[in-house]
Amino acid sequence: MLKSLKLQLMVSGLIALALLLLAVWSVTRGIYMLAIAIMVIICIYIILLNLWFWRFVSDPIADITAFAKHIASGSYGGRMEDKNDNEIGELTEEINNMSEKIAIAEKSRTEFISQVSHELRTPLTAITGWAETIAYDPAIEGDSLRGIHIISKEAERLTGMVKELLEFTRIQDGRFNLRLELIDIAAELEDAIFTYGELMRQAGMDINYTAPPSEISLIPGDPERLKQVFLNLLDNALNHGGEGKKVDVAIKAESDGVHISVRDYGRGIPEGELPHVKEKFYKGSSKNRGTGIGLAVCDEIISRHNGRLVIENAEGGGCRVNIILPFTSN
Repeated sequence: MLKSLKLQLMVSGLIALALLLLAVWSVTRGIYMLAIAIMVIICIYIILLNLWFWRFVSDPIADITAFAKHIASGSYGGRMEDKNDNEIGELTEEINNMSEKIAIAEKSRTEFISQVSHELRTPLTAITGWAETIAYDPAIEGDSLRGIHIISKEAERLTGMVKELLEFTRIQDGRFNLRLELIDIAAELEDAIFTYGELMRQAGMDINYTAPPSEISLIPGDPERLKQVFLNLLDNALNHGGEGKKVDVAIKAESDGVHISVRDYGRGIPEGELPHVKEKFYKGSSKNRGTGIGLAVCDEIISRHNGRLVIENAEGGGCRVNIILPFTSN
């Protein structure tokens, strides 16, 4: 406990104890009116002490707790108003300093990630281009051709990681925007399945697509961003649920919006990690390579569509990702 608070409470306790002893003495002496007066004074004193405690201790600590939770949620750089010239005021100032230092560190990290990502794009583009060119050379065959294909595949994987990092920096510095228009969401999903389907089939995975039972009306959305989400979820299903050898994708209209599900048949996600899988840079116990921000970007995109992205373990094994998109932008 704070030193000054301990001293104040100790003094208050001694005063209350002295008054109580005086009241007991008055009763034993038969001075009942004095005893009643002392008891009333003690009650008033306790009430005033509680009011003081709430005003100068309980409320400031509650404010500090709320502000600490605000920082923990990722809102760095803010400051609390310092109203106390005591240890609580010192604690408030230290938390303010911590918030500012975290904000500076977060900004430096974001700027570094953005700069490195931009620097990587040019050599990766060159590597991918030359790998594709060399692969068409008839003189390249056997293990050499296989090596070229590996180079091309790994360059594409790194390019995808760079894109994720750039998306993350856009989210962090406020440059992440949507271009909303009325779209056929089923058609956008089917295009993503067609785009990624061949890669999944090459990896030995089947895609079972369940089309909507009836036509879904146009909804507001950014087609490029939503396709990015669909491709990312299919990629996750391939990387984390590959041993299940199949992925189920379904879309349908419900009363609260359009529901899209992507379900794999892998090992699923440990229950303790489920609440954290959408946090940026969180990878948990997964051995798969990646940045750990793909789902964070997907969650941000769906949230900006006023929708929800829910990740859960499916009954019977595997993981299911559910997307709910509203019919209107409000």
